[in-house]
Amino acid sequence: MSIAALHKKEMAPKDYKSDVNVVWCPGCGHHGILNGIMRALSELGVDPTNLVNVSGIGCSSRTPYFMQSYKMHTLHGRAGPVATGVQLARPELLVCITGGDGDGFAIGGGHMPHMARRNVNMTYILFDNGIYGLTKGQYSPTSRRELKAYTTPYGGPDDPMNPLLYMLTYGATYVAQAFAGKPKVCADLIKGALEHKGFSYVNLYSQCVTYNRIDTIQYYRDLMKEIPEGHDVTDLGAAMDIARGDGEGHRPMGLLYKVERETLDERLSAIVKMVNGTPDYDRNKIVNLYRP
Repeated sequence: MSIAALHKKEMAPKDYKSDVNVVWCPGCGHHGILNGIMRALSELGVDPTNLVNVSGIGCSSRTPYFMQSYKMHTLHGRAGPVATGVQLARPELLVCITGGDGDGFAIGGGHMPHMARRNVNMTYILFDNGIYGLTKGQYSPTSRRELKAYTTPYGGPDDPMNPLLYMLTYGATYVAQAFAGKPKVCADLIKGALEHKGFSYVNLYSQCVTYNRIDTIQYYRDLMKEIPEGHDVTDLGAAMDIARGDGEGHRPMGLLYKVERETLDERLSAIVKMVNGTPDYDRNKIVNLYRP
């Protein structure tokens, strides 16, 4: 749904907070991300009755409880399919997923490429803390090998995945990254994602002060490097080069990629109209809808 088409409501960021107490650990980066989300919603004037927040299981997946919106707390790793169904059934609403690296890329990893390639018109805000926090500190797909976690007391055997390259490869049309210690940057990127028509992915590093003692807020401050001015956000190759890192161990912060193409709901709507309008419809005409 286009933000411009939604009924606007003037609300301060704090007005999006629900009556449920935030139960994250003091010092957790998720607090900063939540503030960034509420700031973005306020700047856009989003009426909570037009917002659907879907999540899976995990510390970050508790986010819907803390916000004013329609909300669905689904099964572990299954936020994507549920949110896709919501968006297709109610395309006039603004659909947003909030979840973590384990929920999104481990048990839910099989759904990520399909949301991206189908260009589902919704936003995925991923709280990336490199650990399973809610289930007491297991190694995740984005954990560094140095991390001695509950399930890997001697360190991990795998190199961490690169969520940005993953999303760019599979066809996400808006890809951005920041970290919780920069809530204003988080808000700006989330705002852009919510305004974007298509599948938006925002990767936000978030320090876990309880189970991940190596990825501290200072580690992320030193890790992040702003994307240079002049970067062409429509250039996929350039975005992928930036996503790989600068060769000095830094990770990019900012908007890497943004393009527009047909969304899944638009393509399905075109098929329905074709079928309803043409009793003996030509299958080749439908196939051509999916060709570049």
